[in-house]
Amino acid sequence: MPDFRRALSDDTLLFFDGAMGTMLQGRGLPAGMSPEVFCLSNPAVLQGVHLDYARAGADVLTTNTFGGTRLKLPEGMNVVEFNREMARAAKAAAGQAGRTVFVAGSVGPTGHFVKPLGDLEFSELVDIFREQIRGLVQGGIDLVLAETHFDLAEVRAVVLAARAECNLPVGVSMTFEDGVSLTGTRPEVFVHTMQNMGVDLIATNCSAGPEQMAGVVAGLTAAGDIPVLVMPNAGLPELENGNTVFRLGPEEFAAQTADFVRAGVRCLGGCCGTTPDHIAALAREARSKPRPAVEKRRRSGIVLTTRAACLRIGHDQPCRIIGERINPTGKKELTAQLQAGDFTLAMQFAQQQIDAGAPLLDVNVGAPMVDEKVLLPQLISDLAAAHGVPLSIDSSDMDAVEASLAVYAGSPLVNSISGEPGRMERLGPLCRDYGAPFVLLPLKGRKLPVTAAERISIIDELLLQADDLGIPRRLVMVDVLALAVSSKAEAARHCFDTIRYCNEELGLPTTIGLSNISFGLPARELLNATFLAMAVGAGLTSCIAHPGNVRLREALAAAEVLMARDSNAERFIAGYSGWTSGGGSGGIIAGGGEEKKRPVSLEEAVIRGERDIILELVEDELARGAQPYALVNERLIPAITEVGDKYERKEYYLPQLLRSAETMQKAFGRLKPLLEEASGGETKPVIIMATVEGDIHDIGKNIVCLMLGNHGFDVVDLGKDVKAVDIVDAAVEHNAKLIGLSALMTTTMVRMEDTIQLLRERGLSIPVFVGGAVVTPAFAEAIGAAGYSRDAVEAVRIARGLVEAPARVQ
Repeated sequence: MPDFRRALSDDTLLFFDGAMGTMLQGRGLPAGMSPEVFCLSNPAVLQGVHLDYARAGADVLTTNTFGGTRLKLPEGMNVVEFNREMARAAKAAAGQAGRTVFVAGSVGPTGHFVKPLGDLEFSELVDIFREQIRGLVQGGIDLVLAETHFDLAEVRAVVLAARAECNLPVGVSMTFEDGVSLTGTRPEVFVHTMQNMGVDLIATNCSAGPEQMAGVVAGLTAAGDIPVLVMPNAGLPELENGNTVFRLGPEEFAAQTADFVRAGVRCLGGCCGTTPDHIAALAREARSKPRPAVEKRRRSGIVLTTRAACLRIGHDQPCRIIGERINPTGKKELTAQLQAGDFTLAMQFAQQQIDAGAPLLDVNVGAPMVDEKVLLPQLISDLAAAHGVPLSIDSSDMDAVEASLAVYAGSPLVNSISGEPGRMERLGPLCRDYGAPFVLLPLKGRKLPVTAAERISIIDELLLQADDLGIPRRLVMVDVLALAVSSKAEAARHCFDTIRYCNEELGLPTTIGLSNISFGLPARELLNATFLAMAVGAGLTSCIAHPGNVRLREALAAAEVLMARDSNAERFIAGYSGWTSGGGSGGIIAGGGEEKKRPVSLEEAVIRGERDIILELVEDELARGAQPYALVNERLIPAITEVGDKYERKEYYLPQLLRSAETMQKAFGRLKPLLEEASGGETKPVIIMATVEGDIHDIGKNIVCLMLGNHGFDVVDLGKDVKAVDIVDAAVEHNAKLIGLSALMTTTMVRMEDTIQLLRERGLSIPVFVGGAVVTPAFAEAIGAAGYSRDAVEAVRIARGLVEAPARVQ
């Protein structure tokens, strides 16, 4: 059997095939019909397409299963059987090529988000992909290829599903627009998350031609050591005589795409608009390009990621403070709230620590009468949705850790894995499969390891155990175990020795629970700060501490300068140019009690997406005599507008946009009856929204609906796969002022013109605006649309202009 991993490890170029939909359209696929359904009844056509690509020089054929999950296939179709037959068709063509040709099982996006962005549990999504991949494996595929994904959580689900069903190589491709995916993931974040999960191939495809992909490709090749696959479109889609066309011919496409070889790209192929001629030309051109020498980058440390950001902890990075405040130990009010399922104070602690500069937050809900396996993933999910910093999952309950890993879209830190019986065996494989770096804690048995030699012995033993479980060292950070110097006089020295060993002998990053060192002594802040400076000198890369402690921050900033890790002392000068002896440097003063709570305004709640407190704030404003219209017009709408501005400036991404929109929606829901009562039944402008016939994707359309509803429009959402006649009939029935249409596929975007044509035939002057991943301004103009929006924020602005709706609720 051909071994794709071996082929990938060879220093040779590999060529993937091109577009399936483009080829099928030219061989009888009706507009609006799914390629999956068409190929079931036309197997000879499908096999002919595969064979043409193989003869053109493709080393990898991709199965016609992009929409092969139960969420996309027609109801009643057997998912496993369908995917098995599609894989067999590709394998049959590969067998006729006369050389080694691999088959990649294509796994596309489901069109649904996982919670809290959408309606699916993460475990449901994994099961959905497992069902599809099971059929692909039965059909004989050589690798699993996740294609055209735009959300990191869904990508993680595909990888986990593939690992559960087989041991085949896994490749993952994301699509980016303006250098970022729909939910805010940049190439660097994507690479590090996938590298943590151990995938074999990373890729980007669709959404752009080769020239527009250059920045994304540079980001992919620079961030990691995983082989990179690039599959551009043959340019951007345009409409010509009612058909979607792509302007780049084979030679021009090949010339532009082959240049990626110079950047270190190992695999090349094509997406929308490409044909066997494109792939043949690409193979000829690419093989003539000089290739850089393959060079393995030496990087130490771990990398944590969220959907939108990554954080490196290592010896070449500043020492990171891991915020410790979200922990009920010694905090009566926080404990009481967690027992009641209330996250108000936990969310406030998160914001305070982030404001104080914490790049990473430890999250612990361990308290009496708290079900951690329920509460911890809930809090992790809320924190991840509200903030962009990575999180550390801190629990002795292994079920709670597993549940939390499932809801986190990225690579969190797991705190911790010790020598406690069964802990490495259970959590180690979870961290490996989910790509979650973890804290290795040198504790085993009942005896505390006092000396550095004792700790090092346990560390080495646990690392060997991790090696046997296939856990890469890139996922390991060591806790060097601070003991109180009040009872163990040489405790600090043993920490320093352990840090040096991890640094110099193992090349592993380290952390420590800082406050333990000073337990039982006066002037604890002074001891902690001095110890921290000395530990940084020994090579400490992070510490678990209160980021609001001024003395600790000062010591750490000074140590970074003295360790030559603050270039030209830039960070130190920026933070301490106004420092005076004894004057402090501002921030939250550390203490034994709870921090003082800062009131949150109505506007701040919307901007931050504080869903849990928005209704309380609205009630407070009403009780003080605020008028409903004033609250909406003068405070809520300006706040959600600011959210939109942040989204356009790339300060916010889709998760924050949705969270703020839902917060606004809750507030508006409370005020709506009061507004209707005061308006005497005056109506708002109606907008009809729909995904066009043949297209079953509605994520983008749903987001637009949510934003329009928050800006004073009455939105009638007709759903997906809607015929033009139904759209026009609904517009007439509801006296709509505007129609919004969405399409994600090049085969269905042409259906947008049907609605515009039907409106003309009926003599209706209702303007239509369009949007979707494949739609362009030129396409919108060609079909006679009144407007084009690239995202939900722009859709609001266009809708206002088209219906002359003011920014105020009438």
